[in-house]
Amino acid sequence: MNAAAGLALFCTTIVFMEAVAYALHRWVMHSRLGWRLHESHHRERTGWFEANDWYGVLLALPSVALIYAGVHGQLGGWAACVGAGVAAYGLVYFGFHDVIVHGRIAHRIVPRSRYFRRIVQAHKLHHAVHGREGAVSFGFVYAPPVERLKRALATSAKAEVRAPKGRAAGESTSPSVEQV
Repeated sequence: MNAAAGLALFCTTIVFMEAVAYALHRWVMHSRLGWRLHESHHRERTGWFEANDWYGVLLALPSVALIYAGVHGQLGGWAACVGAGVAAYGLVYFGFHDVIVHGRIAHRIVPRSRYFRRIVQAHKLHHAVHGREGAVSFGFVYAPPVERLKRALATSAKAEVRAPKGRAAGESTSPSVEQV
């Protein structure tokens, strides 16, 4: 495989991984079975790790296997390029999701661009729902327009929107999506 084809396959894999991440998040992690691990991500974290981190470990295994098989000749160069693309998406996801949005590593990054602000706000709207039902915005490198997500939450019969942090106990228990 020539370098241009390898680079194209690497980049295509990164783009494709957003669709894979969306599908896994929506239909596996928010399923009855997948929620067992993912629920920890929708609660306050009490330590450095959460059960949801096992998804990262499990999803890294195919990447490592493809890179290994590609480098050592069992599958060829295409496998190494795909495996590297999966790994690169994982690093981008970690940077956006765990570092910038959830602050799992201290940083001074302030999302200023419209794109960054939209990604962060869409993910906060995803976490605005109690439980696994009724959530919005399952991808991460791409987020639908925030106004569309707010409308979806406001009209959802399944979405139980949680009260914003700092709300007093006696105040309304059904905050509007605008407050999220």
